[in-house]
Amino acid sequence: MAIKVYIVYYSMYGHVEKLAEEIKKGAASVEGVEAKIWQVPETLPDEVLTKMGAPSKSDVPIITPNELAEADGFVFGFPTRFGMMAAQFKAFFDATGSLWRMQQLAGKPAGIFYSTGSQGGGQETTALTAITQLVHHGMLFVPIGYTFGAGMFDMEKVKGGSPYGAGTYAGDGSRQPSELELQQAFHQGKYIATVTKKLKEAA
Repeated sequence: MAIKVYIVYYSMYGHVEKLAEEIKKGAASVEGVEAKIWQVPETLPDEVLTKMGAPSKSDVPIITPNELAEADGFVFGFPTRFGMMAAQFKAFFDATGSLWRMQQLAGKPAGIFYSTGSQGGGQETTALTAITQLVHHGMLFVPIGYTFGAGMFDMEKVKGGSPYGAGTYAGDGSRQPSELELQQAFHQGKYIATVTKKLKEAA
């Protein structure tokens, strides 16, 4: 039976979605792992999104909280709002109470990735504050540390991400994830899928 890794994200302008796609590719590159990408429900009305200049959502399926129980491992992604995860993703986590009561996510590995508008916009505070969600579910936070290698130390280019997970800078919205940021996202997917596989096979 395939080991399931779910990449679950919220993306308003598409930056987090691009990282999610690379993370899925990285996870799927691990033999015996089935990687699936999902987005969480939008909470803002269409007229507000239109005023904000948000593009239409992609056709990536929308996940329900109970579907999380089917996965063996996770990578959760979201943009930053004032140094923390966007409210849309927090609302999704807030709806997982029944899973928490039954401890259905306890012991499962999970990573985090994110997008911020600027270099001081909360790349690490977003990850740190998101960890509380994992802790209360008993999930095992899996940071990438410095396993990405030389790319973690590149000082010549602007690069999002950190030992906590892959990341990108959106700027005014026009900047797209760089090749180095996409490579780090692929690495994160592969890394967490490998960890998930080891834990599953050892159980």
